[in-house]
Amino acid sequence: MPNKSQKREASCSCGQLSLITSGNPVRISICHCFECQKRSGSVFATQVRFPRYCIEIQGEFATYTRTADSGNQIHFQFCRKCGGTISYYLDEDPDNLAVPIGLFSDPSFPQPVYSVYEERMHHWVQLPEGMEHIN
Repeated sequence: MPNKSQKREASCSCGQLSLITSGNPVRISICHCFECQKRSGSVFATQVRFPRYCIEIQGEFATYTRTADSGNQIHFQFCRKCGGTISYYLDEDPDNLAVPIGLFSDPSFPQPVYSVYEERMHHWVQLPEGMEHIN
């Protein structure tokens, strides 16, 4: 996990929208739900949650809200120019923002610790050892 003084920068594809994080992540996870698959264009999505006060967003974004598989409202903040999701949060957890890990462009970013919605995981996906499985 990053130390409290470490800052990380993430950005959308076009670079118009970016964010800077500081402090330690609250949670690093993989989600296999179908909506995350659609959002990411992959067979799962990886994200890291930080306390909202540890994130500074720069640039203009729009918001898209939908009902998550859990039944909670989820709010996505995305770039108005390229459409890339920069962050999102759940109504049940408004104090934390989730950021897709790939936006950091950092292969040394710590691996996910949690895996959720595994009943929708593609049969050929192999998860890292020691991961906590939450269903």
